[in-house]
Amino acid sequence: MSIETRPTPETNTEKSASELIRLDQVTKRFGSNTVLDRLSFTVDAGKHVTLIGPSGSGKTTILRLLMTLMKPDEGTITVGGQQLFPAGEKQVREVRKNIGMVFQQFNLFPNMTVLRNITEAPVTVLGMSKDEAVERARELLDMVGLADKCDARPAQLSGGQQQRVAIARALAMRPQVLLLDEVTSALDPELVAGVLDVLREIAHTTDITMLCVTHEMNFARDISDQVLMFDSGRVIESGPPEKMFSEPEQERTREFLGAVL
Repeated sequence: MSIETRPTPETNTEKSASELIRLDQVTKRFGSNTVLDRLSFTVDAGKHVTLIGPSGSGKTTILRLLMTLMKPDEGTITVGGQQLFPAGEKQVREVRKNIGMVFQQFNLFPNMTVLRNITEAPVTVLGMSKDEAVERARELLDMVGLADKCDARPAQLSGGQQQRVAIARALAMRPQVLLLDEVTSALDPELVAGVLDVLREIAHTTDITMLCVTHEMNFARDISDQVLMFDSGRVIESGPPEKMFSEPEQERTREFLGAVL
């Protein structure tokens, strides 16, 4: 099926034709601990970028900033030519509509059916008609292999099925950007492959921009246009996956990959 996204707001700058996400000198501290240290990078529209590195290097913090779950202490974040930070609440809400995220934990509403978990936000946030939301939800459930689970409750599903519902829920908002935060880390090993197959299908058949934090290096190699290696809140090396996984330049990158591959 075709997974639609809402159009990127038009601007008159040439760079905005390809650049969708920009972090410029972003710093985030928790007390005396600097998690992101004057971090700057960009992601072009339609590209799939994977963030790798040791735990605590700031990868998930980047996703949480883009989701507006926290604010940076310094720097600016821009999505689709519109500033996300610093910005007023109204603009933050508008920009945030273009961003979807799939978390480590599934975060489904336990009191709602699978179908309503997927239709609730499009109806209440985007103003989509209930009929359109239901039709789209059924298409997405078919895509993730759960067409027969519309009336089930989350507690009746396996972990892998719940995560696939969470993916469908994120896609139901027609995001320009999909953030993936260690989406298989809470799953039993035998359930991981099914979820990764769904994400590969999305990566290979849609124009959604993806920013992914994962320790599944084979998955990162398969879907990424670019891989960023993080250490101590900074990007210490970046490049296409064939270079990063085969011939990394930095010793720290070689050490990390040697431990996880």
